[in-house]
Amino acid sequence: MSHKKVIFMGTPEFSVPILETIVKSPYKVSCVYTQASKRSNRGQKINNSPVYDCAKNLKLIVRNPKNLNTEEELQFIKKLNPDIVVVVAYGQLISKKFLEIPKEGFVNIHASLLPKWRGAAPIQRSIMSSETETGISIMKIIEDLDAGPVLKKIKFKIDETITTEELSKNLSKISSDSIVKVLDDIFNKNLRFIEQNHKLATYARKIKKKEAEIKWTEPAKTILAKINGLNPNPGAWFMYKETRYKIWRAKIIEKIGTPGTILDNNFIICCGDKSLEIIEIQKEGKNKLPLKSFLMGFNFKQGDELK
Repeated sequence: MSHKKVIFMGTPEFSVPILETIVKSPYKVSCVYTQASKRSNRGQKINNSPVYDCAKNLKLIVRNPKNLNTEEELQFIKKLNPDIVVVVAYGQLISKKFLEIPKEGFVNIHASLLPKWRGAAPIQRSIMSSETETGISIMKIIEDLDAGPVLKKIKFKIDETITTEELSKNLSKISSDSIVKVLDDIFNKNLRFIEQNHKLATYARKIKKKEAEIKWTEPAKTILAKINGLNPNPGAWFMYKETRYKIWRAKIIEKIGTPGTILDNNFIICCGDKSLEIIEIQKEGKNKLPLKSFLMGFNFKQGDELK
């Protein structure tokens, strides 16, 4: 299969191990597409995507147009004449005229068990919904978002301690471990495309910043799922004396009281049912700290209410 030409499209850290694995395989990566580089807030520094940096280090051709769906990019990809395009969290919709170019189409690795959690934030949504299982789906791209037939699903168990960052690394590893075998199977016609049951589709909409606020009246399990699902970004937060605090890690304990109240000197906080013990926390403008270090410089009173 060494003569088969692959174009790779991806942007975040999640995509990097998959690209590296394909490059080490007999398949030839003709070009890498990634999202356009962004200027930092003050406009001084240009921030390239993790995939851009990886591809440059691997001496690959990289293109990062703001808009993929132009005549220039269409002609460029036609000229490359790829056998297949592998897409992993690229971040742009791909129009039909592109999808028709490669002989074996566009194949996408999506971080959920489709048709559940189509869309932008499947990892966060699976954790925030307190699910016990997720995985990856390798599918053919069609024009509708994440709606194409599925070639392969690999399941992964999750528990109430895992964060988005940790789950993302696990699913990325599963994907990179599987991709070469999947490509072999596609070219050898060993994989069947199975249509999704579109009636069962759910959508993992993009995380909005206002979702990150902790509501202490909710059950402890729901709050913990939010903390884990929003770690590392944007971080679940609460207000105390007009200052914002982000909780990065916590665990549930069997204490009850008025929701949002500080129960004791260990900064145990009551939720709608049980309570949360904070493990790692961050005051606005400061570094993340383990609770013990944080409490050394933090004045609070037992019985105080958080917002």
